[in-house]
Amino acid sequence: MSLYEKIQSDIKIAMKAKDMQTLDALRMLYASLKNKAIEMRHELEDADTLAVIKSDLKKIEDSLESFVAGGREDLAQKARNEISLLRAYLPEQMNDAQLEAAVKKVIDNLEEGSVGNIGKAIGAVMADVKGLADGKRVREMIEKIIKGD
Repeated sequence: MSLYEKIQSDIKIAMKAKDMQTLDALRMLYASLKNKAIEMRHELEDADTLAVIKSDLKKIEDSLESFVAGGREDLAQKARNEISLLRAYLPEQMNDAQLEAAVKKVIDNLEEGSVGNIGKAIGAVMADVKGLADGKRVREMIEKIIKGD
């Protein structure tokens, strides 16, 4: 079963369970997936589906920051629930030790571990980890290692 089919199945399960919070979040995700499929003019593969999930997740995380800053705890809690739901569809993320090892390997291969090469290092690390680590975590780890050297 593809990830797209799993999401469709989970929508049906949420409908039967009358879990409106889950259903609303999954319907939003499903709408994004349908729009992407229409845009691409073919059925979505798992990699495409993951990209849409990550994009929606990023949007919700940005909204969460705004809700917290604005003192809207009701909306912030809803956003947190949506974030946890969407993260369940993503592959397990690398732990800090694995990420640090991957970053050190890439930095060692760069000609110079200076701050000017952070962008180049991020690109190289992101290519190595292929979605197993968030770009923000990668950047923070690179900065930590470069400043620690």
